[in-house]
Amino acid sequence: MTEKKPYYITTPIYYPNSNLHIGNTYTSIIADVLKRYKNLNGYDAYLVTGTDEHGQKIMRSAIAHGTSPQKFVDIIADETKELWKKLEIDYDTFIRSTEAQHEEDVKNIFKKLYDQGDIYKGEYKGYYCTPCETFWTESQLVDGKCPDCGRDVEYQEEESYFFRLSKYEDRLKELFKNNPEFLEPQFRQKEMLNNFIDKGLSDLSVTRNSFDWGVDVPFDNEHVVYVWIDALSCYLTAIGYGDNPKRFEKYWPASVHLIGKDIVRFHTIIWPALLMALDLPLPEKVFAHGWILFDNDKMSKSKGNIMYPEPLVELYGVDALKYFVLREFNFGSDGNFSSKKYMERYNSDLVNDLGNLVSRTTSMIDKYNGGIVKKGSEFDHFDDELKDLAAKTYNDYTEQMDSFEFNEALQTVWTFIRRANKYVDETEPWILGRDENKKDRLNTVLYNLAESIRIVAQLIEPVMKNTTKEILAKLGTDNKGFASASKFGLIEEGASVTKGNNLFDRLDVEEELVKLHDKNNELIKKRLGNTKDDDEIKEDQVAEISYEDFAKLDLVVGKVLSCEDHPDADKLYVFKVDIGEDRPRTIISGIKKWYDMDDLVGKNVIVVKNLAPRKMRGIESEGMMLAADYKDELSMLTTLKDMKPGSKVS
Repeated sequence: MTEKKPYYITTPIYYPNSNLHIGNTYTSIIADVLKRYKNLNGYDAYLVTGTDEHGQKIMRSAIAHGTSPQKFVDIIADETKELWKKLEIDYDTFIRSTEAQHEEDVKNIFKKLYDQGDIYKGEYKGYYCTPCETFWTESQLVDGKCPDCGRDVEYQEEESYFFRLSKYEDRLKELFKNNPEFLEPQFRQKEMLNNFIDKGLSDLSVTRNSFDWGVDVPFDNEHVVYVWIDALSCYLTAIGYGDNPKRFEKYWPASVHLIGKDIVRFHTIIWPALLMALDLPLPEKVFAHGWILFDNDKMSKSKGNIMYPEPLVELYGVDALKYFVLREFNFGSDGNFSSKKYMERYNSDLVNDLGNLVSRTTSMIDKYNGGIVKKGSEFDHFDDELKDLAAKTYNDYTEQMDSFEFNEALQTVWTFIRRANKYVDETEPWILGRDENKKDRLNTVLYNLAESIRIVAQLIEPVMKNTTKEILAKLGTDNKGFASASKFGLIEEGASVTKGNNLFDRLDVEEELVKLHDKNNELIKKRLGNTKDDDEIKEDQVAEISYEDFAKLDLVVGKVLSCEDHPDADKLYVFKVDIGEDRPRTIISGIKKWYDMDDLVGKNVIVVKNLAPRKMRGIESEGMMLAADYKDELSMLTTLKDMKPGSKVS
């Protein structure tokens, strides 16, 4: 027996600082489908996922939650595994960067790079973004903020070990020039070349000494290995680098790293350079998908604009979720998640198209042939058209799946499903069934429909394995393998068909939207540390937030320049506040009950600078002044000393 060709797939090594939402789980859903597809096509596919559990951000999040970093990541890792179980993600290895074997392997990798001169000791002076775990030079900042995430950065000076990334600049240029399929979509290659490589690569800081939650540098216990060597090495250690050379040699190099577009630079510049330094083969492909947005904005728990996968699975099943994710979004581009769109596609594609085809076919076989599949021998051009499209569907589908065009592949299958439904209308079996002389033609039509459904069931198995199993059971046939979808006429004569329950039941969209959003909101509250309704929250039940969430607030000192009554609101003042910008901000506040108009003029106040502007009775308010309140008393927050407007509050 010929040994199967290995196909190694990885998801990102997820950073476990919160529960995963639909946008986070996108990559793993795709990876699972790709693994199933490759296995069904004769490969030995191996899928690795896991959690990247070291770093300053994790340490701060653990402190904010009142626990140790290890306990914090243990909880999140277990929750991630539980989510993968609910989503039926068939991974082979779940790697955690806190595992003893991985840490030992990272130390050996670091020592090897140091011994051969690819890592050296120096001093870092620059700006650090904690959420991104990334250092930046001043010239790389955008408006003084992190160019990747737009958040504030901290200026830091500290001793560090550096990786000689600049040494591999020319080889990286050659990589992109000679391997156009290394990074897809291909427009990402131009981004990496133009924005980073062609501008010149600086050596990379790869250790920290300002915290200790990480892998110790083996020869310098004052430093811990910085996130990128630690996390990226998971792709090696998960398949046996360092302790299982046979398995490692079987699966490395990776066939594809599936990642989000926000970490392209690390996977296509830093990672290849590290592999070059280790004298290891490079991955065959890195595919960077877009984000799943919510109302055209990136999903974020701090914004409250997230959709968790658990309610969708609970209400509508895992197959429907996987179908929607692959069908709705172009894998290389951003896509906008809409609950209503989810319901509408469920009804149109799964109920009207696939469900209706299966239901009407099994019903007619039951009605006219007592539930038994029979072959006929009377054919016409409608049969030929259906069979020709079936063959084309298999060829197009496999080509599109191999090219990571998952939405196009499913569209191809659904084109065939709709053609089969049209075939029913063209051949009119309900009329054929009235005439005993047309029994042979009726058998041909019903057989072709049953066989079309069998082919569909085999094609959708990588995405909807439970639905495939249910369809084949209804047809009274076995799973003949993915490749059997390339042949028309394999369902056995005499197969016993069962109509049973509907594959998918029609949704009342408006009713289901309420039900889904209620379940999702309950989950959001629970994960924010609050399980009660908003109007039941007591003062001592405020939800915990992470340091990352707090760091998103831009708090500054402001000086009140003037105060006027709001022309259209009895309880509001309109303030002009200097916060160190070119012009004063207009801030509206409902504090008239506690302060006279001139009480705050000339005083320092604390202003939320980055609050989105909103109109209040026709006037736009450009921030918020903070106050403390207790029962019916209120006091504006100020400073003990007079501070310059714009001074940062932290």
